[in-house]
Amino acid sequence: MAWTWTLETAAGDVIRRSEDFESRGDAESWIGEAFGDLVTDGVDQARLFEGENEIYGPMSLHADE
Repeated sequence: MAWTWTLETAAGDVIRRSEDFESRGDAESWIGEAFGDLVTDGVDQARLFEGENEIYGPMSLHADE
């Protein structure tokens, strides 16, 4: 199954989904590298999915939370 992020506003409104990743590690590496750009684009939080199953979230992308 593919791993993806749902990228959201602080209110939980979905902005978009990430690309598909082959592993959880790849997905987590991507968000670690991209979070600065995501925040600049208005993303406040993210949820990690394996297929349609939510693994965890919401995870804030802001350092103060």
